[in-house]
Amino acid sequence: METKTAENTRIDDIFSTDAIKKELALPDAHKPMAVEAPVQANLETKATQFIDRIMNLNPQDYKGREDNKAAVDTFGLELQREAAKKSELLKQPVKKLSDRSSEGGEVANSLINLKLKVEELDPAKFNFEPGWVSRTLGFLPGIGDPLKKYFSKFESAQDVIAAIIKSLENGRDQLTRDNITLTEDQKSMREISDKLTQMIALSQVIDNKLQYKLDREVTAGSDQHKFLSEEILFPLRQRIIDLQQQLAVNQQGVIATEIIMRNNKELVRGVNRSLNVTVSALQVAATVAMALANQKIVLDKINSVNKTTNDLIAGTASRLKTQGVEIQKQASSASLDMNTLKVAFQDLKTAMDDISTFRQKALPQMAQAVIEMEKLTTEAQSSIAKMDKGNQVKPAIAIDT
Repeated sequence: METKTAENTRIDDIFSTDAIKKELALPDAHKPMAVEAPVQANLETKATQFIDRIMNLNPQDYKGREDNKAAVDTFGLELQREAAKKSELLKQPVKKLSDRSSEGGEVANSLINLKLKVEELDPAKFNFEPGWVSRTLGFLPGIGDPLKKYFSKFESAQDVIAAIIKSLENGRDQLTRDNITLTEDQKSMREISDKLTQMIALSQVIDNKLQYKLDREVTAGSDQHKFLSEEILFPLRQRIIDLQQQLAVNQQGVIATEIIMRNNKELVRGVNRSLNVTVSALQVAATVAMALANQKIVLDKINSVNKTTNDLIAGTASRLKTQGVEIQKQASSASLDMNTLKVAFQDLKTAMDDISTFRQKALPQMAQAVIEMEKLTTEAQSSIAKMDKGNQVKPAIAIDT
């Protein structure tokens, strides 16, 4: 079984026909009218006067009979015509009323449009995390980060929201003017309802008194009984039914007007709520989104710097640990390998010994080479002297061709 929430109950109370009828203290048009004692006394007097007049009619007085018949036929007719008079609001063109009433009218449609636009710009539904396109192509014109895209969309929607707000304000003012007109219409209808109530009560008193007379004081089957029952009581009851129906219709007009006015008031409250709360909330949400996004950017940079710093510290510590051990090893051992030094010194000593041996062996050979060279140079010098003497002797006769 479905249970009603408090909100549904409140809405049902606002727009329930029975609840409004009870709240407005509208009587049941098809039940005997309850009126105040002074009013009831006045009705009794008028009913008695009418009954006495028709009971005392001369059967030969045809004009009197016709006048009383006409009085019954037109009983409450002017009031009924007044009740059927059109509302001032209904005098507007049917097209205008149709446009305003369809799907909730301009105000309801504007509220829906504002709701959709605000939901479209809700920062909670927007992904501010950059995708690979933004990361790789963010430097190109028209390709920005998600935050810039959001606020570009927000700024472009401001004109649309401003137009919706203007439409809401105009609609709110129109609803307020409608309620002023409807209040006057309802006041007139309530006044007519009160008159109809008294008229029905009077007719019911006349009906009761006349029925009493017919049952007790008029001979059944007589001309007077026939006249009173057929020409007076029958049309009187027709008029009672007509007046009751008119009262019911008039009450429905009062209730319908009340529902429209309450609906207008709820729409006006919705407009004010949207203008004062929804739009402001959107502005705040957008501002907070920008601030949070900027904070995230700074936080990401701080985390990046901290990570780099931590990596540097960790790397430096690692290198210090590794190199420190190596330094300590180097410090605790000789700079050169001792075996290498021993081999090097041994090779150097061998080389020096070989050089000394070579020189000792080369000295005698070098002495012999000096003696031989001296002998060769002496012989060469003697040959050169002989050649010079030969060159000095010239012939006395030259043979020439």
